[in-house]
Formats: sequence, C-alpha cells, structure tokens
Amino acid sequence: MATDNAKSLPTGHYVTNDPLHQLFDAIDSISVQGYDEQRQVTYWNKGSEILYGYTKQEAMGKRLESLIIPEPMQEPVIKAHSDWVTLGIEIPAAELTLSHKDGSEVAVFSSHVMLTNQYNAKQMYCIDIDLSDVHKAQAEATLNASMLQTIFEAIPDLFFVLDHHGTITDYHASNKNDLYISPEQFVGKKMVDVLPDKVAQMFKLNIEKALTYNEMVNFEYELSMPDGTSYYEARMRLLPKKNQIMMIIRDITDHHRSAELIRHQAHFDSLTALPNRFLSLDRLSQMLGSVKSKHEKAAVFFLDLDNFKKVNDSLGHEVGDKLLIEAACRLKNVLEQGDTIGRLGGDEFIILISNLNDESNAKAITERLLNAFRKPFRLEGRELILTLSIGIAMSPKDGTSASELLRNSDTAMYQAKALGRNTSSFFTPQMNTAMQRRFEIEEQMRGALAKSEFEVYYQPQIDVQTNTLIGAEALLRWHNNKLGAITPDEFIPIAEQTGLIIPIGEFVMKQALLFLKRWQATNKQKYTMAVNLSPSQFRDPELLDMIIHSLNENNINHECLELEITEGVLMNSQDSIPDALKRIGELGIKLSMDDFGTGYSSLSYLRQYSFDVLKIDRSFISVITDNKANCNLVKAAIAMSHSLEIEVVAEGVETKEQLDLLNALDCDIAQGFYLSKPLPAEQMIAFSLE
Repeated sequence: MATDNAKSLPTGHYVTNDPLHQLFDAIDSISVQGYDEQRQVTYWNKGSEILYGYTKQEAMGKRLESLIIPEPMQEPVIKAHSDWVTLGIEIPAAELTLSHKDGSEVAVFSSHVMLTNQYNAKQMYCIDIDLSDVHKAQAEATLNASMLQTIFEAIPDLFFVLDHHGTITDYHASNKNDLYISPEQFVGKKMVDVLPDKVAQMFKLNIEKALTYNEMVNFEYELSMPDGTSYYEARMRLLPKKNQIMMIIRDITDHHRSAELIRHQAHFDSLTALPNRFLSLDRLSQMLGSVKSKHEKAAVFFLDLDNFKKVNDSLGHEVGDKLLIEAACRLKNVLEQGDTIGRLGGDEFIILISNLNDESNAKAITERLLNAFRKPFRLEGRELILTLSIGIAMSPKDGTSASELLRNSDTAMYQAKALGRNTSSFFTPQMNTAMQRRFEIEEQMRGALAKSEFEVYYQPQIDVQTNTLIGAEALLRWHNNKLGAITPDEFIPIAEQTGLIIPIGEFVMKQALLFLKRWQATNKQKYTMAVNLSPSQFRDPELLDMIIHSLNENNINHECLELEITEGVLMNSQDSIPDALKRIGELGIKLSMDDFGTGYSSLSYLRQYSFDVLKIDRSFISVITDNKANCNLVKAAIAMSHSLEIEVVAEGVETKEQLDLLNALDCDIAQGFYLSKPLPAEQMIAFSLE
C-alpha cells in the first residue's frame, strides 16, 4: 500500500506507515481516513467505505471537504485543518454530523491525530466512530420514557409500590377521586391496615403469595364507594432486586356489570324476559332429578301460538313482538309460584310443572291456558284472536330425560295442530309412528342421490292463446327400494330441513338443463324450462355460479331458464337476497313467483322485485268455474300482472272449461293434468298436443 500511495503522489514526500495501516485495515467497525497538508485523502480504510459510502478508489486524492463535510461546515473545517498544520492548534475530538455519499446524515464521534513523516510532511488521521445506533438508542430511551409517562397519565389504573412488609411506599393515580382514601391516609402505612377487614384479609394472603412464589398474583374484590359498590382487580408481583412489590389496581365495575348482563342474556329471552331455551332445559333436567328422588310426576307443556306467522308477516314484526310479550304475560298469570315458563324461540313456549298427581291435574292446567287466550288481544287499535296448540308429555310415563320429554311434548303439540288448533293433546306412543316415518325418509334420502333413485319429470306448459307447447316445469320424483314411491310433499320439506335440498336441487338443475339442450335440439324449438328453488337453495352462495356454469356448459340461452321462487325465499332477512335477484335479472334469466295468492305479502314483493312470470296457485284455478267471485279473483290477478308486464301461468288446470275460461280471461300459459301429467324425459321428448 505504501508503494501504491507513493506512486500516486509525484512529490514522493508521503510515506505511509504500513504496520499502522495494516491495523486499520483489519478493523472495519471504525472509520479511519488519512489526509495530507492540502486535505487530500491519502488513506481510506474499509470502515470508511462502510460508514460514508465512498470506495477507496473514489476517495483517494479527493479533498476532505468535497467528500464528507456538509457545506455549512466546510469553511470552519478548512480553517481548523490549516491552523493545526501551520499553528499547531489541535482539532478537538467532538460529535459531528457529516455527509454520506447518498446525501444522508452520518452522526460520528470524530477524533484526530497529526503525524510528521521522515520528509517533515504532516499527515492527519481522522478516526470516526458511528453514533447512529447510540443516537437511536438514546431517542428510543427518551421516547420510551415519554411514552411510559403518557401511559401512566392516560390509563385509569392505580399503581402502588409496597415494601416486603406490605407498607405503601409510593403510588400513582391519574384521578385521585378513584382512591378509596386520601394519600395522606395510606402512604407509609400497611395496605392491610387501610382497607375493610374482608378485603384486607384477601390482600394479606395474596401479598404473602407474591413474596413466597415470586410470580404474578391476581384476585378480585369489591369496595363500597361514595357512588355505590365498585369492583376491582388487583395484580401484584415481587421485584426481587429491590425487594418491593409492584401492585396495579383496575376498576372492573363496568366489566362486572357487563358480565352480569351477558349472563342474564345467556339465560333469559331478551323480548319476554322469560327463561330461554338453554335455561328452560336446564331447569327441566333439575326438575326431573327432583321428582325422581321424590317419586312424583311432572309434566312438560309444549305451546305454539296458532297462525302467529300470518299475523307477524301481515302486520309486521313490531306487532308480532308485542303479541309475544302479551302472550308471555298471560301465560305467567295462569301459572303458580314455582312453575317454570320459558320461551324456546319464535312463537314456541315451554311450561314445566312438578308435583302432579295424574293427567287430570295437567288437563286442568291446559284448560286454564287455553281459556287465557280466548280473550282478544288489543294492539294498535286492532282486536286479534290468537289461540294455542298445546302438547303434553308426562314423566315418568312419557320419558325420564329432558330431551325425550321435550321431543314427545313437541310431537303431541303437532298432533294438536292436526286436530284443528286451539286445543291440546297428550303424547301417545302412536304419535311416534309419524315421526318414525320421517326418520326413515331422512335416512333413505341421504343415499338416494348416490343410488340414482331420483328422477326429474317434466310437466308441459301450453300457450293458452295459440294452444302450442312452449316449455315445461321440472318436477322431482323419488322411488326408494325400501319405502317405495315417496311424494314431493312428503320428502321436500325434510330435504329442506336437513340441508339435503342443496345437492338435490343441484341435481335437478343440471338434469333439467341437460334435458332442455336435447329437447330443443330434437324438436328445433326454443323451449323454456322452469325450475323451483327452495329458500335453503337460494341462501347457497354458490347457487348462481352453478346455474351459470350449467347454462354455459349446455350452450343454453339464459332467457330459456325460469327460476321459480316462493314467498318463503323473499321473507328471508338476508341482505344478499335483493342482490341475488338483481343479478338474476341482469343475467337474463327469468324470475317467477310461484304459488301466488297463498302468501300475505305477495303484492308488495311484485312491486319490489322485477318478476317476469306469476304462477296462480292451483287452489284458485280449481274453483274458477264455480262462481263469479272466484273467476273475478283470477281475472284481477291476470289484469294486475299484465299491467306490470308480467306473464301469467295458471297451475292445476284439470278441465276443458277451466282452460276455455282462462283463454277468455287472457291468461298466457297453462299447465295441469288436463293438458298432461308430469312425464319422464323420453315421453316428454315425444309429447305432442295433437
């Protein structure tokens, strides 16, 4: 290196100290630079490259001020260097902010030494130590101290420092009103001496625990404060090096009250304040344990409000809620102290009564319950009649477990519904026959798709005015090897309740569109296909993507598909329903309202959503020729639909007279047994009106 430097300086007066440079070269954590009398770089080690960004080749021969000295400092630095060279005034070591090659600031502690070589030429060496980490640490320490102070001031917790005897030596309170007593009354005194006896004993035990186990100790306690009872959580831990205990006290009154509210909400119905399903079943289990030990009888009454859904849908949920509250009050007034009445959900209630002698006691209670609902409800200026259907299961005769009694009383309630409502029914083993049938259907249904037991039939739809075939409705049929033929009215509700309707509905959609592709190609006609969608299917987020994929896969025009939905879909409270209906319209798929006339808000839905088709329920069509009033109802529905530019389909056409009248009423489309029963695919392909 000495030889290289000598060659770079023509005067030959600068001979470097190789051993010294070898030492500096071996240390890259410190920046060392050498300068001649004209402040030109004669030495630049690896540490300088790292600290300032200039390579040795870039720095050699450059002047000090043009490399790392900021412009405001250049003149003083030149003067200081000159004074040292000419006057012997040393440059003192100092913290400086110099410049990096990229223009950023570099904080260093810079010290200097001046050497004279054998040619009496002076060389200055600068030794710079990077202070960026030190400054960063100092800044973080300052910030942390400031943050800690801010935290202490901001948080409402109380802080106490105790010595190992439990004496309070220091404290912090952002609000002194939070203190139990004034600081003058507790500083310098033992914590256990300034608190009520019960609380003081808790502190004593936990302070001993913190001293013994050297771990975080926490516990809760309550104090009587000027504004009432407050609840607190104390956390304490020993600081071994100082032999002190740090204690943090937090007011958890709001949390405690919220927890109490949550516990209440978890056990009581928010609308009626009655025990909810969870608490009711828990009390039922407790009651059964008690009557078993006493060899007593108990009864479970399962109550359902008759036709509540109709009232709720037609008059609104606000009126429905008021009805439920009033119904709960009437039920409570009938019962005696100690009896339990709970709300299971919706319009279903449960009553638990123990210490009964026989069924006659339960029957008497049932009569009182039914009588309580024979008086009209007066709400919002209306008089409403709301009756009860009651199912009763007795223990131990009808079951000894909560689940068994609940199930059997529910079964008995459905029997009361079947008897005409506004009555009661005791459970009998024969009622389980119907339930057993349901279980068998559900069990067989789970494997029906895999066994190819389902088949899609197609009922032709006819243009009433031209008497031409325009399309069909896809209808599902099921034949099971064990149960035989099962009607849709029997298995569809079960599929809906179990969630099996989703895969079954997908099967129907794919089969119907596959058939439609073949049907259109065979007869060279642009037929339409109507497919029913249940409420559960419509809640499936993948439904529309599946439909679009099937349409595209079969190369079917979107307007050839008609999706039939009932009011049950529209009554769903999900926010996604309007968006899904809008997307159906944007895709060009037809939307049909099925079973029109059987709901309670159909007209409002027709106004709210863009329906293309309205299907008048068969119950209206079957009586259309009976009298003028029935005919006028259908006529009005057709006229209203046409005014909204909606096509009308008449379901259940069974006679020529009905078809002729529908033609006269300007009905658009008809289907029914008079035209054709539902047909399997091959017969549908060959079907003709001729």
